[in-house]
Amino acid sequence: MTTQSLISLSDVSVFQKNKLVLTHVDLHVAHGDFLYLIGKTGSGKSSLLQLLYADLPLEQGLGSVCGFDLKNIKRSEVPFLRRKLGIVFQDFQLLDDRNVKDNLVFVLKATGWNDNAKISQRILEALDEVGLVEKLHAMPHQLSGGEQQRIGIARALLNQPEVLLADEPTGNLDPDTSNGIMKILFNISEKGSAVIMATHNYNLINKFPGKVVKCEEGTLTGSTQ
Repeated sequence: MTTQSLISLSDVSVFQKNKLVLTHVDLHVAHGDFLYLIGKTGSGKSSLLQLLYADLPLEQGLGSVCGFDLKNIKRSEVPFLRRKLGIVFQDFQLLDDRNVKDNLVFVLKATGWNDNAKISQRILEALDEVGLVEKLHAMPHQLSGGEQQRIGIARALLNQPEVLLADEPTGNLDPDTSNGIMKILFNISEKGSAVIMATHNYNLINKFPGKVVKCEEGTLTGSTQ
């Protein structure tokens, strides 16, 4: 395994409820990489992301993410791994009963922040990165789909992650809005975080070129070496 890899998987098998989903997976991702994870629905993209944030156990092969050994990670260590990761979902997953600020406060307090001044400052910094500082007190239902996804990205950036995992982040968005989301994600990778984006959208890959690996016939094709 190379020392500069944020993510290193070697000959990994991925299981979902005892069913083998992917086998012989080799994946190496470094600071600043932008990696597309493509493949049909059910091909294993989401399962691979779940393995990376330790939602699925690593049962076969070798794997490390942000310095954590996935094979030997203890349950008590998983929250510390996830603080080094940001996760962006297709369906936004904002809490509908509270405004943008309180959605973000909730995440920071859940990950160990307790200084209110620092919490407020970090929230403004994250919203500035996605261009939505003015939506600080808006409720989720007052936001467009694109704005909700940008808030989702801000939420993922709160703990200044080394790796951003984005699972179909433009799946519910129109092309213009998707382009705006892609520019934000590429800006994040240019600042040094690695971004792994699962997508069906080949138009985006043509417009915003990055490394591409494909989940196909039970394994990964394409090189990240």
